[in-house]
Amino acid sequence: MANDAGVLPAAMFDARVFARRLEEGEILPCCKEAITGATQYLHGQFRSGANIRDLIRLRAAFMDVLLGTLWDRQDWGQAELAMVAVGGYGRGELHPHSDIDILLLLGDGDHGRERQLEGFLTLLWDIGLVIGHSVRTVAECARAAREDITVLTNLMEARTIRGPRELMARVREATGPDKMWPSADFFRAKVEEQRARHTKFADTEYNLEPNVKSCPGGLRDLQIIGWLAERHFGVESLEKITSSAFLDPEEMEILHRGRDFMWKVRYALHMITGREEDRLLFDHQRVLAELWGFEDGKRLAVEQFMQTYYRWALSLGQLNEVLIQNFDQAILRADTADVVIPINARFQLRSGYVEAINDDVFTTSPSALLEVFLLCANMDESEGIAAPTIRLIRNNRHLIDDNFRADQANRETFIQILSSPNKMARQMRRMARYGILGQYLPEFGRIVGQMQHDLFHTYTVDAHTLEVIKNARRFLYPDFELRFPVSSRVARRLRKPVLLYIAALYHDIGKGRGGDHSELGAVDAERFCREHGFDRRDTELVTWLVRNHLIMSAVSQRKDISDPEVIQQFAEHVGHKDNLDYLFTLTVADINATNPTLWNAWRGSLLRQLYTETRRALQRGLDNPVDKQSLVERSRRAASEILEDRGFTVEELHTLWQQRGEDYFLRERAEDIAWHTEAIAGHHKRDKPLVLIRNNVESTVANTTQIFIHARSNVQLFSTICAELEQLDLSVHDARIYNANDGMSLDTFFVLDSSGQPIAEDGTRIKFIKEQLTECLKGNPDEPQIVQRRTPRRVKSFSVPTETSMSVDEIKHVSVLEVSAPDRPGLLARIGKIFVEFNVELQAAKIQTLGERVEDVFFITDAGHQPITDAERCKAIQEAIRRELDEQAA
Repeated sequence: MANDAGVLPAAMFDARVFARRLEEGEILPCCKEAITGATQYLHGQFRSGANIRDLIRLRAAFMDVLLGTLWDRQDWGQAELAMVAVGGYGRGELHPHSDIDILLLLGDGDHGRERQLEGFLTLLWDIGLVIGHSVRTVAECARAAREDITVLTNLMEARTIRGPRELMARVREATGPDKMWPSADFFRAKVEEQRARHTKFADTEYNLEPNVKSCPGGLRDLQIIGWLAERHFGVESLEKITSSAFLDPEEMEILHRGRDFMWKVRYALHMITGREEDRLLFDHQRVLAELWGFEDGKRLAVEQFMQTYYRWALSLGQLNEVLIQNFDQAILRADTADVVIPINARFQLRSGYVEAINDDVFTTSPSALLEVFLLCANMDESEGIAAPTIRLIRNNRHLIDDNFRADQANRETFIQILSSPNKMARQMRRMARYGILGQYLPEFGRIVGQMQHDLFHTYTVDAHTLEVIKNARRFLYPDFELRFPVSSRVARRLRKPVLLYIAALYHDIGKGRGGDHSELGAVDAERFCREHGFDRRDTELVTWLVRNHLIMSAVSQRKDISDPEVIQQFAEHVGHKDNLDYLFTLTVADINATNPTLWNAWRGSLLRQLYTETRRALQRGLDNPVDKQSLVERSRRAASEILEDRGFTVEELHTLWQQRGEDYFLRERAEDIAWHTEAIAGHHKRDKPLVLIRNNVESTVANTTQIFIHARSNVQLFSTICAELEQLDLSVHDARIYNANDGMSLDTFFVLDSSGQPIAEDGTRIKFIKEQLTECLKGNPDEPQIVQRRTPRRVKSFSVPTETSMSVDEIKHVSVLEVSAPDRPGLLARIGKIFVEFNVELQAAKIQTLGERVEDVFFITDAGHQPITDAERCKAIQEAIRRELDEQAA
């Protein structure tokens, strides 16, 4: 890049006017106005669609002129001193708010300029520049580079702006690979640096809010391979590598277009935020989608934009992978004789990597495009696919056409990959990464990089699908049994695990098409099974699983699974133990692949309870449902036996229990009934609430903290309790409300702390919670003090309106109110306040937090304990809830 104003458009910067104003002494305003004018010009060019390479290089050229002019106004005398651009500025690449990194380089014998240099740097800060700087001699540069590879990397990109170029030549001489960090050591260090960075971002290109600079597939991945090329080959950039063994023409095209896309995204982020912002936060994603010209349709504009981003990140990540492997061969293994083991007529194993025998393997035998992955799956000694073969796969994947897909041999190979006992999930990931899975299954190709713009799904649809397959496969690994003991035992009973993997592959494949993705996926799954030779029984099972993959999670978390009628209905829907086993393992695999924070012991216990009770119902026979009254009597007898051992008589228990309804004995365990009864009998201060707290381990509500409250019933009770629990930083996951005929309420809340764990049993915390709840429930109830914490940034980024629905449960004789909304502080207390306003009585609640979204179910009645059937009243209740929650979010 030239260091003079001649490369700058006159509309961007007028050098003569700038020089005149400097001479007139208007240094600060003159420089600030020049910076503002240049920035506005470049922003205008960006919005007009100018080439991004020109824009970031023009900004670097402008800074060269600005800094050079200010440097020239200083009296440096005969000092051996240079101003050197380093880092991105050294490469001649400056985004609107990138740091301007400079090295003030001194000759080894030239000191005493510290005050003058400080004055120069102060001037740069005063005019509004964000300067990153270091002041070093040539010898100090060499010493720092030897100790810190990041210093060396900066120096490799250095470019002299002012002063003798010979100083930087001496630095390069002192820091060359023959003096320090030979290319092999440099390679190892940079690859390890990349590995650590990728780990920080979960080793995936598919982060919800990716960092365009640092995430896998981002700009840093391109810089890494550029530095490796420079260090080993002595070239200034990857473009200067002439050997097609390292970059073929298609890869060069991916490099240019992918880097330009990432540059445009980064430039836009800096432009819209007015600061150095490299994170594609949710708010920014919507703005950039509009800048790119996307519009809402079947899919949101932001989802279309992010799919474009993810696909470029995936392409650049793959390019990085191939080039790193190429460098590994050229740098680390150059002097090592390759060990080559023939596999068959098409492939060989070279130093642990499966490699095509020649460049024509795939053109002469297209079926080898699947065969290579089957070989990797079946060979323990295989570390992966060789870089040149990856390139051949990418360049020949177009050979997978309708004729290829219809070939019976290819279909059998694909099923063999899915059925492989070793490394199956890894091969599916490779097939997806190299574009083969999306080419063989076009329906999968449509979901590659497809984000789900919510706070529930952490991954894109394709990444989530592959994660579900991996989880399903893990259930058969012994070392996974400790974490998922029930799922592992059930998975080992499956007659054909491959059917589970196919269901996992297709369960979300219908997303983004504008219909019910379960139904759309079931159609695709049925066609796949039919075309791949599965019999009617297997095809119907896979199709049923895809169509019903959400039902078990919904029933376990949104219905009262202690009710035998709920279990009977679910068992009738499932129909067979075989279906249940497959559905259970698919559900657990699906939830664990949706969001790392979504799975917890509480959800696990709900699913286990639903699975166990449904299996018993199926074993008993669907024509022999459990009699509800016999369950109530059994529960009473079991609790009586416990309490009689503690000195209670049958008459005393009859008196204590006569005000309780059947629901209480149906839903509560005998141990808990005994716990409640004994505590109530010993609590003689009726005007003071009774609060009991303990953790549950061996029960249907395992892995939560159970809070039992016996207090005088009042309209504010639920709101007051929820508000206080929120203040105590506890999240409610289930609530059972029993209003007795004696004016007392028996309420049970199952809660977890802010980390998703039961309350620590150190005594102090539980005692404090008990005291706070007791205090807030004493005396006459006032309107509860709803917590006023700020709504989290990520929640505010989603302007998703609250959704509600109401229906009548004819079996339980209650109204069922469902509320779906982004989670926010005080949500339950606000809903409880509306129940009070409409004279609604809460009988029970199922609270489900999905990431940062809630899907809550409330079982309510009117004051006469009857379902709410008046349509206008139902409408008014729902409108009040939506208005209250949406106004809070706004």
